[in-house]
This record gives sequence, C-alpha cells and structure tokens, in this order.
Amino acid sequence: MAVTFTGWMLYAMWGVLGLMALDFLVGMFKSLKAKKIDHHLVLGVLKDLLYYVFPLLMLSSLTALDSTGWIVKTGFFVGAVGVIWKYLMDIKSKIL
Repeated sequence: MAVTFTGWMLYAMWGVLGLMALDFLVGMFKSLKAKKIDHHLVLGVLKDLLYYVFPLLMLSSLTALDSTGWIVKTGFFVGAVGVIWKYLMDIKSKIL
C-alpha cells in the first residue's frame, strides 16, 4: 500500500501537520509558563495522529482504487479541512 499525494493533497497534509505542531507548541508554552508539565500534552498528539492523520493517509492510499478520480480525493479534502478547522479553534481557545 503506497501513499500517493497529488499537489493539493500534499499541501493539505502540510497544513494539518503544521497546525498540529503549532497546537503542540502553544500547549507546551502554556504549560511551561504555568510551570506544570503534563503528560497529556504528548499523549494528545499521539492520539491525534492516530485519529486524524492516519485516516487521511488511508484515504490518500485509496486514490489509486478510485475509478472516478474524485470521490476519495473529495473525502480527503473534506477531512483535511475539518481537521484544520479543529486545530484552528483549539489554538484560538488556548491563546485566548
């Protein structure tokens, strides 16, 4: 099973992983500022990799099986936009 990304799929995955890293850094900064390091911060990142990134990788590998060429890609983009929106709202709630 090979993961194949088209151009925009790669940019969407970069957006997801970039916002995931930014969310982690904001959470780490807030915990260091409060002088309380919590193990849930790292476990949350691992959980999010399993719940959000892994299904996107599975969808990207299914693009080769899609005979129409757009059904699985549409599902990928809907999922990626949903994850990006989730991380934007999480970062906003951590900052404010």
